Amino acid sequence: MWTAYLILTVLLLILTILPKIQHSHWIFRVPEFGKIQITFFILFTMLLGFIVADKSQYLWYYQGLLLVMLIHHSVILVKYTPLYPIKKYTQKYQSSEKLHFISANVYQFNKEYERFIQLIEKHCPEMFLTMESNSDWEKALRVLEKDYPYLHKVTLENTYGMHFYSKIEIENSQTHYFVADDIPSIEVHLKTKDGFSFVFFGVHPPPPSPTEEETSKERDGDLLSTAKRVVEIKKPVIVVGDFNNVAWSKSSILFRKTSHLIDPRIGRSFVSTFHAKYRLLRFPIDLMFHSEEIFIEDLKTLENFGSDHLPVYCEFFIDHKQDEKQEERIDYATQEEKEEAREMIEEGKKENGERDAVVTED
Repeated sequence: MWTAYLILTVLLLILTILPKIQHSHWIFRVPEFGKIQITFFILFTMLLGFIVADKSQYLWYYQGLLLVMLIHHSVILVKYTPLYPIKKYTQKYQSSEKLHFISANVYQFNKEYERFIQLIEKHCPEMFLTMESNSDWEKALRVLEKDYPYLHKVTLENTYGMHFYSKIEIENSQTHYFVADDIPSIEVHLKTKDGFSFVFFGVHPPPPSPTEEETSKERDGDLLSTAKRVVEIKKPVIVVGDFNNVAWSKSSILFRKTSHLIDPRIGRSFVSTFHAKYRLLRFPIDLMFHSEEIFIEDLKTLENFGSDHLPVYCEFFIDHKQDEKQEERIDYATQEEKEEAREMIEEGKKENGERDAVVTED
């Protein structure tokens, strides 16, 4: 038991320190994803320490170290729980009608198309975004096009395809390839029947991992390029997708600051989405950010439809005239952070991600 306690303590210390080292290799970035699980393991190890309390005179040094790590992680994570106070807003007469969207990484090799179609028909969002959607998914979802006549499709077979379906009129749309010619992001300008215009971005950058990209350079460059584009737009903005990132990572915070957007998870919940099959090993990597004119009523995951990601459901309204907007929730990047973002964009463009044009299931 004492040996297990020591091994756990050292391992947890390593997993806590690695993300603090600002290196783009996946070894340093992946531990960021497991912060929730790491925090629970620290608490478990502290409890284990009380069981083996008589085994070493140095126990309380180890317990103190674990306590410091527990406080460190908890201070970061508490922001993404209802315990963190944020101001609540109510919908007023000048607001738009309530709108809804679903964002889902469908998993390219998932063949349970009907389950996803039933999910859309059950929740009836005004718009939905699919990621990893290839030609097979596009064909399967054609049955929904009568209800969702406004479309933007980027059909790819490399697990980075993306499709946007909307009941709301699309005024114009475009596909961006910010850092690589096989990694799309979409920008869709919409206008509701009650006259509210807004912009919807869908993003899906590649993850740093031992099986995909060796570094986070392309991911970070793609996200920060999106942030750069967002600040050029003078309309309400929503950015949604599989970020392959967590909200508390340095690059996510830099994205939020440079885009001048708000993270709706703060003061609400983690909204963990991946992996859909393993509740205890689930990370919040399907993120959302929005401008101050967007007010979130509900943000949650929906039922599994066979993918490795749970879909994200959001209810929101638009209001340009709230007496007190959400500007106090916006953090602005310093000049140093802006320069760092520019450097990360350039590094992302230079990175040569080696991806096959057609990916087959292992």
